[in-house]
Amino acid sequence: MKETNRTMMQYFEWYMPNDCNLWKNIAHKTEDFKKLGITDVWLPPAYKGSGGTYDTGYGVYDLYDLGEFDQKGTVRTKYGTKDEYLKAIKSLQANGINVLADIVLNHRMGADEQEAVIAYKINPDNRNETLGDYQTISAWTKFTFPGRNNQYNDFKLDWSHFTSIDYDDISKETGIYRFYGKHFSDEVDKERGNFDYLMGADVDFNNVDVVKNLTDWGKWYYDLTKVDGFRLDAVKHIRSSFFKNWLSELNRHFNKKIYTIGEYYSVNVDALLWYLDYNEQVDALFDVPLHINFLTASKGSGFYDMAQIFQNTLIDRRPSKTITFVDNHDTEPGQALESWVEQWFRPLAYAMIMLREKGIPCIFYGDYYGVPEKNIPSIKDFLDKMLLVRKYMAYGDEHDYFDHHDIIGWTREGDYYHQDSGLACILTDGPGGSKMMNVGKNLANSVLYDCTGNVKEPVYVDGDGNGIFYVNGGSVSVWIKRDNMYGI
Repeated sequence: MKETNRTMMQYFEWYMPNDCNLWKNIAHKTEDFKKLGITDVWLPPAYKGSGGTYDTGYGVYDLYDLGEFDQKGTVRTKYGTKDEYLKAIKSLQANGINVLADIVLNHRMGADEQEAVIAYKINPDNRNETLGDYQTISAWTKFTFPGRNNQYNDFKLDWSHFTSIDYDDISKETGIYRFYGKHFSDEVDKERGNFDYLMGADVDFNNVDVVKNLTDWGKWYYDLTKVDGFRLDAVKHIRSSFFKNWLSELNRHFNKKIYTIGEYYSVNVDALLWYLDYNEQVDALFDVPLHINFLTASKGSGFYDMAQIFQNTLIDRRPSKTITFVDNHDTEPGQALESWVEQWFRPLAYAMIMLREKGIPCIFYGDYYGVPEKNIPSIKDFLDKMLLVRKYMAYGDEHDYFDHHDIIGWTREGDYYHQDSGLACILTDGPGGSKMMNVGKNLANSVLYDCTGNVKEPVYVDGDGNGIFYVNGGSVSVWIKRDNMYGI
């Protein structure tokens, strides 16, 4: 059966202009995306954030306002209106592209009123330690959503629905203030002792009213938007049983398995594996350890052992549950998780996630279109070529040649269902060179060329499928059939 490789695009980045046009812009891109082989698009959070049109959607204010009500100084969100959002989803789906909605449930920001709350100040480096005795603080924890006026849902939030806050309006001090009688969940990542608290007003997932409201919201949102799946934000900070039960209830309610990927930002691959084993409702996690390996290699001045690039990564340990990526909105320069892979290494990293057999690669908007705010250039031309090679060529058995500290490579033999398929990829973080590699019978007795344009001379493959493939220093070369029918 002929199947196309699955490829995801993250269609936003942190520094996009707040022109409220993202949803409208998607309608002009969907046909191009389909031609390039993009099968899934991850859209940013669609609901109203505390920063109005400046909010990327992660400063969550009102989950029920998708750009419909006059709140936080605007009707539109940074990306557009509710109707434009729904049209964008339909446009993508009409072209056979799955839509993943970003779901941010960990915290709330931009409360409508303050409340007096008794709280302990917490050591930010060890969240199990209190700093002094309890005190009365003034916390922004009352969410009444006056602009929405009870439409869709009349649930209001107050301090009892949160565990903690990051600001005391009496002392005017920032910090972590855990409310008296509240406890951080023990079903979260153990970094900093307990990583329940992340930012803003921390939602209490032990509160039954909160859980019921979020379950009601999930049913409302999925039914309204008709998205194909979810990207779950910050799962390492949320009680793990919450999403397990939340997804189970949604799957039961809609009588279908909703495709779901999670963001568990940890370099500890064992933590990722534990979460996947515990929550079978989550289909995949992002491979943060691989991203960090890319970062380390890109800063290694050619001394990184490229033969070990996939060691201790999720793609190595659980490939069927892996979304690979080079960078995302959180790792961009200036962000809390800044870990930007050096520009020269990005083509190498993208080849490693896009042209191999395992995992689902995620292309970042900031690479495809550039990030003018940070003077980061677009590599769209390169990515378009890799997308087409992935769509048409990257099939068949894979053979690795990870036998050198600088120069590594692999081949794909191609298959019966994709004409001219098969390839050889070779890359290096150091000096250039070559490798003898076998591409299989499908490409035997053929002439291959480097579609990246880095190496100009063709390679002749003998009757057994063997060829000597070349790469220039600090670059990648992707060798495909010279006279392929796709014009790559």
